[in-house]
Amino acid sequence: MTRDHVHPYGGSSVRTWTGRPFPLGATYDGEGTNFALFSEVADRVDLVLIHEDGTHRDVTLSEVDGFVWHCYLPGVGPGQRYGYRVHGPWNPAAGHRCNPAKLLLDPYARALEGQVDNHASLYERAADGPDPADSAGHTMLSVVTDPSFPWEGDQPLRRPYADTVIYETHVRGLTLTHPGVPDELRGTYAGLATEAVIDHLLALGVTAVELMPVHQYVQDGFLRDRGLSNYWGYTSIGFFAPHNAYAARGSRGEQVTEFKSMVKKLHAAGLEVILDVVYNHTAEGNENGPTLAFRGIDNASYYRLAQDDPAHYFDTTGTGNSLLMRHPNVLQLVMDSLRYWVTEMHVDGFRFDLAATLARQFYEVDRLSAFFDLVQQDPVVGRVKLIAEPWDVGEGGYQVGNFPPLWSEWNGKYRDSVRDFWRGEEHSLAEFASRLTGSSDLYQHDRRRPRASVNFVTAHDGFTLRDLVSYNDKHNEDNGEDNRDGESMNRSWNCGVEGPTTDEAVLELRARQQRNFLATLMLSQGIPMLAHGDELGRTQRGNNNAYCQDNEISWIDWDLDDEQRDLIEFTRRTIALRAAHPVLRRRRFFRGETATHDGQPLADLVWLRPDAREMTEADWQRGDAHAVCAFLNGDAIAEPDSRGRPVVDDSFLLLLNSYREPVVFRLPGATYGERWSSRIDTTDPLGVSDETEHKAGGVVTVEAHGLLLLSRPSLSRRRITGSADRAAKAR
Repeated sequence: MTRDHVHPYGGSSVRTWTGRPFPLGATYDGEGTNFALFSEVADRVDLVLIHEDGTHRDVTLSEVDGFVWHCYLPGVGPGQRYGYRVHGPWNPAAGHRCNPAKLLLDPYARALEGQVDNHASLYERAADGPDPADSAGHTMLSVVTDPSFPWEGDQPLRRPYADTVIYETHVRGLTLTHPGVPDELRGTYAGLATEAVIDHLLALGVTAVELMPVHQYVQDGFLRDRGLSNYWGYTSIGFFAPHNAYAARGSRGEQVTEFKSMVKKLHAAGLEVILDVVYNHTAEGNENGPTLAFRGIDNASYYRLAQDDPAHYFDTTGTGNSLLMRHPNVLQLVMDSLRYWVTEMHVDGFRFDLAATLARQFYEVDRLSAFFDLVQQDPVVGRVKLIAEPWDVGEGGYQVGNFPPLWSEWNGKYRDSVRDFWRGEEHSLAEFASRLTGSSDLYQHDRRRPRASVNFVTAHDGFTLRDLVSYNDKHNEDNGEDNRDGESMNRSWNCGVEGPTTDEAVLELRARQQRNFLATLMLSQGIPMLAHGDELGRTQRGNNNAYCQDNEISWIDWDLDDEQRDLIEFTRRTIALRAAHPVLRRRRFFRGETATHDGQPLADLVWLRPDAREMTEADWQRGDAHAVCAFLNGDAIAEPDSRGRPVVDDSFLLLLNSYREPVVFRLPGATYGERWSSRIDTTDPLGVSDETEHKAGGVVTVEAHGLLLLSRPSLSRRRITGSADRAAKAR
C-alpha cells in the first residue's frame, strides 16, 4: 500500500508505504528505510524526520501490528535524523506518561546524534498535566545507518576461558594522553585501535579488553550543575548505539563504522572485545528525571513500577529506575541488542552491570528468570563470554556464586579476601586459600569450573591498585558530595602513611604490595582481570568513586618514570608465566587426585606450613596465621588438553608471607622435588630473584609482605623424555 502524507512545510508530500512490524528500529535496505516502534499504550505515533536546517516532516504511522507501529519510506537512507512523538494517556497514577510534546529517541536506533542539554523542556514540570514545552532541539536525535561494512573474514576469536586475561579499560581514559595516539584520535575508538595502544596491550600479554560502557549514554544534569560530567557512562539510553562522543567522527552514524573498525583491528591483533553493558536501568531515572525515550513511549511496559503507587518506580539499581525484565518486549529489546552487538558489531562477550536486577522476574532474585532462560537457549548470545556483576542494591541482591552454569561472575569475595590477606587481617588465610585455588566452594556445587570466577583486586569502581596501598580512607572531595559518596570499607592499607610521602621505606613497601597483588592475581585459578593503569601505578589521588571525573584524576598518565616501567615489566612477566604453565590456569578444580613420584603419591594441591608440615584444620583456624606454602603439582593435572592428550607441567611452590616480619620457610622433602628455582620474588622491582637453586629440605627466607614462587621441571616429562632418548639410541 502506498499513500501520500502532507507535511506542514510547503505543501509537498512524503511518499510512505505500510512497511513491516519487524525488525524494530530503522532498517535501511538500499532503497529506503523501514521504521518500527513498539508501544502498547499509544493511541497514535508520529515519525519526525529532521532536516539539515532544523525543519522537520511528520509522518503518522497508521499501521500497527501487535502493538508495533510501522511504515516504510522509499528514498530515506543513512544519515537521516529522526525521532518520535507518541500520543496516548497521561495518567501517572496508572503508570502512563505519554506526552507528544517530547521528541523521543528510537530504542532501537543504531546511532544517536548530539547530547541532552538538561533544558527544562526535557522534564515534566506541570502540576496538573503533561508539560507542554517541546523538547526538540534539546535532546539527542536517532540516525538511520548503513549496516554494510568490509569485515573481510573477521571471525570471533573464541579464546578458551582458561587462556583469557581481561583488561578492563575506558575508551577515553586509556587513550586521551597517550603520546603514541595522534591528537585527533585521542579519547576515541580509533585511538584505542592505534598501533601504540595495541602494542602496549600485546606487550602486557592480556587477551581481551573489557570496555566500560560504550552504549550511548547521557550527561546528568546534576553533574553539569557541579561543573562535572558523567565519565563512567553507566546511564545508557541507546542499547544499539555506540556512544558518539568516543568517535573521532561522531555524526550521521559514522561512529558505527569507527567502532567496527576498532573491533576488526583488535581482532587482527588477537584481542577479544567484551562490552560492559547496562540493561538494568536507563538514563531517564525516576519520575523527576528527563523524558527521552522509554518513559514517553510506554512507561508501564518498560519500567518496574511500585506496586502500591505506579506513579513511582521500583528501584534496585540506585539510579531511580529498573527495567521490567518480565515484560516480553523488554526481554526482546535486550536480546535483540545483545545479538546485534555480536552479529553486526562482532564483539566477543558482555559483562552485565548489576546483573542481579536482570534476574528479578518479580521482586526477588530468581536464577531461573526468563532472561537467563532466553540467554541459555539463544544460538548467538549463548555462545559468547557472559560475565555477571552478581549483585545490585536491592534486598537479597548479593548473589556471588548463584548465577547459572553458562555464566562467569565478578568474584567480589576474591577481591575482599585477597585484600584482607595482604593487609594482614586476622582469620583471612583459609578464605584466601579458597579464592587462590578458584573458589570451588562458590562454583563447584553446580558443576561449574574455575572459569566461573573472574578474579580481580581492583576495578573501575573503587581504589586503583596504587591507591589501595596508599590510602586507608577514601578522598572523594572533588566529587562535590562532601566525601559521602563511594565505599567506606575498602580493605585497604596505606603502609603507614596516608597518601603521598617521601618516606623511602613506605614507598618500597607500597611497591612490593602492588607486586604481591598482581602476582596473586595471575597465579590464581580462574579468569584474571586487570584494571587499566594498575600495571603502571595509576593513582586517582585517593578518589574511590571517580565516576564524574573526566580529567587527570581518571585518565592514564603515560609520562612514566623508572618505577612505573619496572611495574609494567613485572606485570608482563607474571602474565607470561601464567600463559606458559597449564597448572596455573587449570580448566578444572583441584580434586586431591594424586600422581606417583618415586613411589610416593602426591596430590595435585598440597598446603604446607612454613615448617614444611601439611596444614591441619587447626592451622587453618588460627587467626594469626599469615604465612603458607602451596604445592601445585604439574604432574597431576587431571584434565586433558583440547585434543585429549595428557597435560604435564612444571610444579611450583608458592610461598606467601603477609606478616610484618620475615618468615623462614623449610622446603619439603625430595618427594616433592630435589631442586627448586626461583621464578617470582616480589621483593625485587622486576620480580626476578637470584639464580640460586634451593635444595629439598633447605630453608628460604621470605621477607615481610613477600611472595616467592619456586619451580621444578615436570618429573613425568623427564621420564617421558628419558624413555624416548633411550629408545632413539637403541634404534
